[in-house]
Amino acid sequence: MWQGAAAICLDEEGRLLMVLQGTPEEEKKWAVPSGGKESGETFESCCLRELKEETGYVGAVVRPLFVKADGAVEVQYFEVEVTGGCMEICDPDGLIHEIAWKAAAEIDGLALSFPEDLPFLLSLFEEAATSQAR
Repeated sequence: MWQGAAAICLDEEGRLLMVLQGTPEEEKKWAVPSGGKESGETFESCCLRELKEETGYVGAVVRPLFVKADGAVEVQYFEVEVTGGCMEICDPDGLIHEIAWKAAAEIDGLALSFPEDLPFLLSLFEEAATSQAR
């Protein structure tokens, strides 16, 4: 089974950190920073490593959010607070082409690497708006 982790980072304006990814041969699509777990690595450390490699940001895991599993793949999603670093692509695989903070209204129209994540991603904006209103 392939295992990986994904970082869900919302900024103070309620925008989601996303990366435009893909090989030169395929259409580039948007996703949250994510990738495969290396041997001996925890899901949390994988999440933070992928965040750093794909966006240049350093973060801290706040809480687990969601596990996507289908028998062949397991991806654990974590809420991550950006604590340092700066926006830059450090991806050793050369698959990241752009980094951007996206508002909820922008995400609905994007070509996503994992379109099945759209309802989950949109629910994050609703949750953030509700907690800010308190």
